[in-house]
Amino acid sequence: MSIPLLGYKPSSQNVRVAGYDIGGDDQPRIYSAENLLSLSEMNDLIEAAYRQIFFHAFRADRERFLESQLRNGQITVRDFIRGLLLSETFYNSFYAKNSNYRFVEQCVQRVLGRDVYNEREKIAWSIKVATKGIEGFVDELLDSEEYMDSFGYDIVPFQRRRVLASRDAGERPFNITSPRYSEYYRSILGFPQIIWQSEVRRYTPQEAKPKAGSPSLYLDMARSLPTRANAPSASSATNMNYMSKVPYRKTT
Repeated sequence: MSIPLLGYKPSSQNVRVAGYDIGGDDQPRIYSAENLLSLSEMNDLIEAAYRQIFFHAFRADRERFLESQLRNGQITVRDFIRGLLLSETFYNSFYAKNSNYRFVEQCVQRVLGRDVYNEREKIAWSIKVATKGIEGFVDELLDSEEYMDSFGYDIVPFQRRRVLASRDAGERPFNITSPRYSEYYRSILGFPQIIWQSEVRRYTPQEAKPKAGSPSLYLDMARSLPTRANAPSASSATNMNYMSKVPYRKTT
């Protein structure tokens, strides 16, 4: 008998009411397969799904079989998202490099399009990861009422930014606020690396660089020459005997 999902409540009054969307640059583009899509539109939908789940997919990370099934109408967008969440790339990049709590947080952000409400929600979904494994956790997340009401079978999940009248911009993207690797694994893998340079490098535009034959090219050579300045004379005008230096003719 499986353990039921632990109950949790939103920690803010704002999430209890329906959001009023205000048009602007913060509004995400919605990719849906409800209508008949052209080839280019289907490619855009697949790329949007990769950005939402992986943030960036290299050629080796792409799931060609799932893409083919989605293009031929054999699976829905929801099934395609499930395949990406259960892929080896997602396992190695998110589950293997994080704790269960952080893994739950990132899955909620990418699948439900919002941040976790509180620590109680993290614990509730972490119990599902521990008891049912990743596959059971992903299935319950995609079968949840919140996901079906927000995205259904044909819409690619997106970050549901709540744009209020008192705020100039929406929330920051999830890949910036919570990177895929935790701080512990980032230190093991050796990034980010901070390299300090003793010499400050300056950028010189191409048109400002000296041309061939310019005297400035020989400035370093001129500075490298040894100094050959004449030493000052030890005599001064106060102790000089002018009369002894005036030529004169002796008379007999």
